[in-house]
Amino acid sequence: MGCRQRAPSGQLLRIVAVGDETGHSLRPDPTRRLPGRGANLHPDPACFTLALRRRAFGRALRIAGVPDASELAEHLQGVDKHDRSPGRAESTQRNPSKVGRPT
Repeated sequence: MGCRQRAPSGQLLRIVAVGDETGHSLRPDPTRRLPGRGANLHPDPACFTLALRRRAFGRALRIAGVPDASELAEHLQGVDKHDRSPGRAESTQRNPSKVGRPT
């Protein structure tokens, strides 16, 4: 939605609009189980910022007005911090000095 790039649905975060008497708020749906119309977004703060700037949430979810995106922003900041943890980055990298050495 924000960057307009396609990706498999497993790599995207589903977002739903939850309405009440004060307006609509955007809620992340990582389990993809909440009822209602959903929209997909890369779980990246940069993609989220682009979607906000383009006002894409209202069009994609077919809601009037500007929805409250604070809950979604908090969720994306937590995901971003989790993905950049030092232990996770080290565990996914290969040790180049041991590649191709006989055992």
